Amino acid sequence: MSAPTLAEPRPGRHRSGGVRVVALIPAHDEEAQIAATIAGLRAQERPVDEIVVVTDNCADDTAAVALAAGAKVRASVGNRHKKAGALNQALAWLLPRLDEDDVILVQDADSTLDPQFVRVALGHVERGYGGVGGVFRGGPGGGFVGHLQRNEYARYARDVHRLRGKCLVLTGTAAMFRVGTLREVSAARLAGPLPAGDGAGGIYDTTVLTEDNELTFALLHLGHRVISPAACTLETEVMTTWRELWLQHLRWKRGAVENCVQYGLTRITWRYWGRQLLTLAGVLVSLAYLATIVVALGHGGLHLQPLWLGISGIFVVERVVTVRYRGWRRMLLAASMYELVLDYFLQACHAKAYADALLRTRKSW
Repeated sequence: MSAPTLAEPRPGRHRSGGVRVVALIPAHDEEAQIAATIAGLRAQERPVDEIVVVTDNCADDTAAVALAAGAKVRASVGNRHKKAGALNQALAWLLPRLDEDDVILVQDADSTLDPQFVRVALGHVERGYGGVGGVFRGGPGGGFVGHLQRNEYARYARDVHRLRGKCLVLTGTAAMFRVGTLREVSAARLAGPLPAGDGAGGIYDTTVLTEDNELTFALLHLGHRVISPAACTLETEVMTTWRELWLQHLRWKRGAVENCVQYGLTRITWRYWGRQLLTLAGVLVSLAYLATIVVALGHGGLHLQPLWLGISGIFVVERVVTVRYRGWRRMLLAASMYELVLDYFLQACHAKAYADALLRTRKSW
């Protein structure tokens, strides 16, 4: 049975007769943001041909606001798998209506694309990339937590730019795929080369915490290349409380670890396993650093060894250099090492994620 809709999207051929671009936005109670998200798509240098908002178990006026903003709306039905489940329902209905070379842009409802995003991303898809992701910056608000996360996102953007778009994951903020590529993923889930996911050939694996990371793994294992070009920029919402930040990073880290376990050690995942080992080493070094301070204080004074002083100096330089995308004032402020509060917060979060994955505690968002 077809899912009920408020408006049936009927993707039409782009006015030039070329590739169609359909934007797909999963949204759960996003009435405050969805109009701005749609406006960002309307302002693209390369026009988007269709905008479809997938309303998922909404208790607010997301659907009405999206319709008023000019988008088309399709509601999920009986979905218990959050974003991944809603997207699978929408894609199962949408993909048969599109041609192999058409593209789908999947975008979070709390993100706003910069005007050149679609043009740049489409250019990379046409050059053969299996998936093209975005480079995001943090939006306003959130107080001190929001400030720290904006710094975190600036460092991520710097890393991606320095690596010329090479990325570990096509994040859920925004990513573009050819229809033919997504059909290949579905067929591989049914045939066995990829994890089965929902068992029905769904594009996104509903059994994992980080469906975007898993889809990146799937594309890479099918031989596709992925990229996050420096010019594919957007703004995304920041967490506003420590609890929200904790839950976000706990899901990201545990999901990444479990995706590695899910795929095992392969020619693709060895780099991801290496990253997890480096993160674990960072947690152990942080514990040793704190233990050194505690022991020193317990013996009547703080006398750090040259090794730890050297590590502290490296940390200061790294904090200053890597936040340069936010300007010289933020670079000077970073030298005070005030961001240690976030680093140790995230180290604790990572330790909890490793423990949860090892003990297989109940997964939750």
